[in-house]
Amino acid sequence: MRRSAARLSLVVAVLAAGLLAAGCGSSITSSIGSLPSRTATVSGRPSVTAQPPTHSVTTAAPAAGSAAPGASSGTSLTWLWILLGVLVLAGLIALIARSGRRRSAAAAGWRSRLVDAYAKGSALHDAMSVAEAPGGLASADAAARWADIQRRADDLAQTLYALREEVPQHSPDGSRIADTLASLQAVRSAMDAERAPGGASLEQADVVRSRLAAFESSLRALAAPAQ
Repeated sequence: MRRSAARLSLVVAVLAAGLLAAGCGSSITSSIGSLPSRTATVSGRPSVTAQPPTHSVTTAAPAAGSAAPGASSGTSLTWLWILLGVLVLAGLIALIARSGRRRSAAAAGWRSRLVDAYAKGSALHDAMSVAEAPGGLASADAAARWADIQRRADDLAQTLYALREEVPQHSPDGSRIADTLASLQAVRSAMDAERAPGGASLEQADVVRSRLAAFESSLRALAAPAQ
């Protein structure tokens, strides 16, 4: 925005300089155009020494087809105004178009980052669901699966923290990111408690399933287009 304002100020300054030059040129042209008439006035005065009235002085009338001195200068100034107006209009259109392209590119980049976060979260949700399947806690690879879930959860949390710090102003995505981060921490805490000694129970399994559903819902909201 600052660059656009600076460029717009430059265009206005160029326009002002052009108009000033046009005004000065008009004054100079008018002054030059008035010189012939003044010279004619001076030359038309009678001489101090009286001449015998032998011959009558005849002044030649201006040609019918000759243009007035100010006509050409007025036409030139009209075309100069038109040219300056076209240049300024073209500059404004270029600035607006460039600003629109930048905003579109920034919005597309931000949207891509949200989709990437959703993809990470969706993969993590699938891994959590597999780990919570019947018999998952007692399987031989339960510890390895839990370690992988922890690693993925850490990575997603860092991504969400970064997005929360860089969310565009007045965007509703900030609350969605915060909800996703809170639901991730909640389901992770519930699964951790379930794997603690004596933590596995039907009640705790229900808590994990409920928080998994909330986590999935927050991920879908995160991937939905902002209204």
